[in-house]
Amino acid sequence: MMQSTFPPYLSLAIWLPIVFGVLLLAIGRESNKGLVRWLALVGAIVSLLPTIPLIQHFDNAAHGMQFVELTPWIGRFNIMYALGVDGLSLWFVPLTAFITIIVVISAWEVIQERVSQYMAAFLILSGLMIGVFTATDGLLFYFFFEATLIPMYIIIGIWGGENRVYASFKFFLYTFFGSLLTLVAIIYLYNAAGGSFDILKWHQLPLSMGEQTLIFFAFLAAFAVKVPMFPVHTWLPDVHVEAPTGGSAVLAAIMLKLGAYGFLRFSLPITPDASKEYAGLIIVLSLIAVVYIGLVALVQKDMKKLVAYSSIAHMGFVTLGFFMFNDMSVQGGIVQMISHGFVSGAMFLCIGVLYDRMHSRQIADYGGVINTMPRFAAFMVLFSMANAGLPATSGFVGEFMVILGSVQFNFVTGILAATALILGAAYSLWMVKRVIFGAVGNAHVAELTDLNGREFFMLGVLALATLYMGLYPAPFTDTMQTSVADLLQHVAAGKLPQ
Repeated sequence: MMQSTFPPYLSLAIWLPIVFGVLLLAIGRESNKGLVRWLALVGAIVSLLPTIPLIQHFDNAAHGMQFVELTPWIGRFNIMYALGVDGLSLWFVPLTAFITIIVVISAWEVIQERVSQYMAAFLILSGLMIGVFTATDGLLFYFFFEATLIPMYIIIGIWGGENRVYASFKFFLYTFFGSLLTLVAIIYLYNAAGGSFDILKWHQLPLSMGEQTLIFFAFLAAFAVKVPMFPVHTWLPDVHVEAPTGGSAVLAAIMLKLGAYGFLRFSLPITPDASKEYAGLIIVLSLIAVVYIGLVALVQKDMKKLVAYSSIAHMGFVTLGFFMFNDMSVQGGIVQMISHGFVSGAMFLCIGVLYDRMHSRQIADYGGVINTMPRFAAFMVLFSMANAGLPATSGFVGEFMVILGSVQFNFVTGILAATALILGAAYSLWMVKRVIFGAVGNAHVAELTDLNGREFFMLGVLALATLYMGLYPAPFTDTMQTSVADLLQHVAAGKLPQ
């Protein structure tokens, strides 16, 4: 892995938001709320800047990692500060920085207590999540992967709802205990590789089927909880309901992707034979998530819970795509991850806009919002349609690619996967009908005020991203083709004697 000739864009993307976050903590005075908000926004925008050259200078035809940074970290144990991106991880770096800007804007007037700590938590979280997507050293990956729990735990526990302490503990315990087996697997791979934490070297290790099976399930314990897959998904609706709007947006848009990305970077390339052996299990669990959780979403009375369950169903599409091992389905899974970042984040922000005005997330408390908030209603309908997978929105592209890949894999699997479009339309349209359309539901709805300039900008940018990706997905798919083809070739070859 050759050192990059480019400036350290990846390090800047990781550490700039963390430095700004620490600076905000140092200011930490409630009397300086205005300064804190503007400094947080500047920090978020500055942190996005080094991610733009990654897209501009990324070579779609190149194999392996790009923008590589290699520096000895803990020399005695051969632990490296090693960073790099390929087509599997590229888009998640700017996506994380972009969503962080939106979250800072969303909290501008809403958060009035501990403003500096709130903004700092999100900036630090942004840097840590980018670290997960860019780390090519196993221990560095694990450090970033686990460190993301701390800011999110604080965000939920301090700024969350009534049951925030319960939700934050549930979030931490589920995700932390799931990751402990991964640490064991990482240490095992370190020894098997002759004392190296280089993830790319782990990809080439000649592991037996027994070793691969144990390592596969060790990784599954962490990544399945993080996605989350059925049946370890129960923490997500509780956390979404209690988390502040920004926390829900980041959790859905970025944090769930850390687990799915782990399958691409660890499970498939390190344990290819075990991945093929147990693909049927993952496919069945993914289809249960797509169909059953979609049905669960249909009966929800709380808007946040409905969107939370729809997130589980959409992430089921991602894991389904990865384990059918064809170009179309794997690319579709990655596209779905990026699209879900835009759409689910936007859905939670829309619910947050309503909650800020009415302090209720119950669908029954609304009705006829379009009469008092027409601009908001337009955005809510657009994002709901994207959530349902309407053509010309980003939500359609990934789901359609996964369904095509499913049909190539097995026709029955394709039919079951396609039911997600029907269920997605059902629960999205049901919510829109009850909340947005019809006569004004009550006096509280009659008093609602439409979007202000800040909210319009925030939702407008996400709407443009959703439509751009839906109408012209080529920039996203072109960057991942080579890396996906290399991954599938590696999985097909396996490590066991043929």
